[in-house]
Amino acid sequence: MGEDRQVENTELEYYKRAYEEEKKKSRMLAGKLADSLEEEKRLNEQIARIKGGTLWKLSKPARVVIHFLLRTKERIARYGSPRGFARKLRSKGIERRARLQHGTAGFPDAAGRKAESETHFSKDIKFSILVPLYNTPKKFLKDMVESVQNQTYGNWELCLADGSDQEHAYVEQMCLAYAKKDGRIKYKKLERNEKISGNTNRCYEMSTGDFIGLFDHDDVLHPSVLYEYMKAICEKNADYIYCDEATFKGNNIDHMITLHFKPDFSLDNLRANNYICHFSVFDRKLLEGMELFRVQYDGSQDHDMILRLTAKAKNVVHVPKLLYYWRSHKGSVASDIGAKSYAIDAAKGAIGEHLRTCGFENFEISSTKACETIFRIKYQLLSDPKISILIPNKDHVSDLKRCVSSILEKSTYDNYEIIIIENNSTEPETFSCYEELKQHKEIRIEKYEGEFNYSKINNFGAKKANGEYLLLLNNDTEVITINWMEELLMFAQRQDVGAVGAKLYYADQTIQHAGIVIGLGAHRTAGHTHYRVDKNNFGYMGRLFYAQDVSAVTGACLLVRKSLYEELGGLEEEFAVALNDVDFCLRLRKRGLLNIFTPFAELYHYESASRGDDLSGESAKRYDKESERFREKWKTELEAGDPYYNPNFSLDYSDYTLKL
Repeated sequence: MGEDRQVENTELEYYKRAYEEEKKKSRMLAGKLADSLEEEKRLNEQIARIKGGTLWKLSKPARVVIHFLLRTKERIARYGSPRGFARKLRSKGIERRARLQHGTAGFPDAAGRKAESETHFSKDIKFSILVPLYNTPKKFLKDMVESVQNQTYGNWELCLADGSDQEHAYVEQMCLAYAKKDGRIKYKKLERNEKISGNTNRCYEMSTGDFIGLFDHDDVLHPSVLYEYMKAICEKNADYIYCDEATFKGNNIDHMITLHFKPDFSLDNLRANNYICHFSVFDRKLLEGMELFRVQYDGSQDHDMILRLTAKAKNVVHVPKLLYYWRSHKGSVASDIGAKSYAIDAAKGAIGEHLRTCGFENFEISSTKACETIFRIKYQLLSDPKISILIPNKDHVSDLKRCVSSILEKSTYDNYEIIIIENNSTEPETFSCYEELKQHKEIRIEKYEGEFNYSKINNFGAKKANGEYLLLLNNDTEVITINWMEELLMFAQRQDVGAVGAKLYYADQTIQHAGIVIGLGAHRTAGHTHYRVDKNNFGYMGRLFYAQDVSAVTGACLLVRKSLYEELGGLEEEFAVALNDVDFCLRLRKRGLLNIFTPFAELYHYESASRGDDLSGESAKRYDKESERFREKWKTELEAGDPYYNPNFSLDYSDYTLKL
């Protein structure tokens, strides 16, 4: 009898393992199918462009007319209207003026330099600035060294390790001349070139400072950067600091071609791409027990180091000022990542090791079409928990049918239930539709009695849910990405994550949702970034093509663990119609959890396209009251600003227009 039971248990374990293996294969195939469909879509778009090009070449008059029509269509699609395009042109003028503010015109004058240099700080910090040299052009070397000498904060040392060849002997001569005149400059001629990692490590061996700064041999520092970093160290107890940066062309930093205004520390952004980059300065203590640069990641050694050190840091501080100027020239990464293609593989290796250190396994890292060094990370699903999809509904049968059909027909994830929460429908066809839908084993209809209150309706539905996860979904959505639930779940399953949101499009192929910024918009409550931008646009610094941390995501498609939802008491019912999703996400953020937007789960979101224009009469009054309530409740957070939206951006526009 005991032997028979043992045999049964063995067989049961065998079938369990076989089932799990089949599940893994199924998920893998679903992911590959989704990737294939995405590639097919990309190729179709490319073919369409080629065909358009042939037509364009027929004749000059035809080219002029077609180009005008296409350009007009694109402008209207991207900016919502010709008026929107005009506003964009106006914002471009703002950006041109802003460039002047962030260039040499923004350097401190004589009085400013005197005030900064005479400032007494509460801490006595010495900065060691490390610069690996290799065949550095004379002009670049001069600009680099003198930008350090021009610092308004004077307690620094410049450590130069030179791996230049004999044809560039002038590098040694220039450096020795600088060192002779300024005792803060240290120079060492290396016996051989050890590339970026090795040469920088030799710089580190020379250093004696409390904080270490990493500086490239062809770039330029703002005169106040060390002064600003001292303020961050003394006022915020920072142990890792970075700033905004600009890429410039030629020999004049005012010829800026890219201005990179960064978010505060964002873990998922950093995993997807090295957005921190320059000018990284950190407490020497963070390096205890580890190397500075590791040669196996040469080409992406800074990304590897930043991932390791920020993981150890207690207070990573972002100084939201443009204080580093990255020179773009032939052969530099700033000019073309193809100039150093090995950096792509090195970055994947560095990210992979970081993820393994954090406990992740069986993930995939691939480049995105935004940029070779902007990555998509696919996390392994640890299980296949049931997802309860909550869809509030009142009539709107065609919308509901389209939404539910897209879930049933397109979704590759199969462990879900759909709970349609009926609320005061009056049309007979609605109830006929319900009867049809109930024939599907995955679908239930639950009746909520009471006036419309989005928060109450979803809270009611959550109590009826059997799943481990709740997926709030509007009835006017339609699934595009077949593995949309997997893409959301791979983030929601992480213990450091609160809510996860998808990329939503209007029917005209413009963006409705790609993350929410608090304080954005006329009411200064919250708004969508990249609103009404064309779906193929890469977004500001490629942000529309990688998963990232945001303050909030829309409740039109939001996945969260049911246990978290219940711990927070669900959606705040005082926010009956608007801002309940943002309020919920901010409460998650207050618990130290991350909210994530992923562009790899895509859906259409239809009817809300006109909702913003429908705020009149009682609707406007209600929205004003809820906005006032939101501003009062989250006053401190609004005054502090959205950590994922640089304060140099205007809150009047959603397209990352710079403010004056």
